[in-house]
Amino acid sequence: MPVVTERGRAVVLLSGGMDSATCLALAARREGHACHALSFDYGQRHRAELDAAVRIAGLLGAREHRCLRIDLGALGGSALTDPGIAVPREPGPGIPVTYVPARNTVFLSFALAWAEVLDADFIYTGVNAVDFSGYPDCRPEYIAAFQAMANLATRRAIEGRPVELRAPLIALGKAAIITLGRDLGVDFSATVSCYQADASGAACGACDACRLRRAGFEAAGIADATRYQPGHRPG
Repeated sequence: MPVVTERGRAVVLLSGGMDSATCLALAARREGHACHALSFDYGQRHRAELDAAVRIAGLLGAREHRCLRIDLGALGGSALTDPGIAVPREPGPGIPVTYVPARNTVFLSFALAWAEVLDADFIYTGVNAVDFSGYPDCRPEYIAAFQAMANLATRRAIEGRPVELRAPLIALGKAAIITLGRDLGVDFSATVSCYQADASGAACGACDACRLRRAGFEAAGIADATRYQPGHRPG
């Protein structure tokens, strides 16, 4: 990749999935920021994504990577944090049970706090509102509202130096995200998107996240780099 002149610090939310990996690559390699990656152990059932986040942060040259423990699982209310709620195999009407209440608000609040501590100018999040599961905290209106809140709630903003929240993938479909990531040198085989990944990070091939990911590779005309569990690779 070409050397890009550094353009200030950025906090990048890094889940370990393909969208957040592409977002980190864009912030570091195209925008030239010194990136500080932030992940969360929030009680999710698909914990292999945290191992993936460590790998991705190293591969994409994050200056620092922190993983904070927040027990959203103690609250429940989502198939991703409550083992008593099954992960659906087929998309249904409305917001799916894989939605984690207030997750992005919690994550972005911690990112905002760290940005102030680091004196970082930007926060990057890989949320997407095109090929997605319909989560309310992935929409442009939500990002705009959080930015407005951050401008009221932080010392930097009051002093005239607000932290800018960027969601560069929000209007891109999965195929476009995969193409962008490939062009930025993202190794998608290192990422984990599956809601039911096994301990090694291999995907189930059946959940909504797997469906969207697989369709993205097909639409982009790029070989699917996903590692599937034995006997679970989709046809």
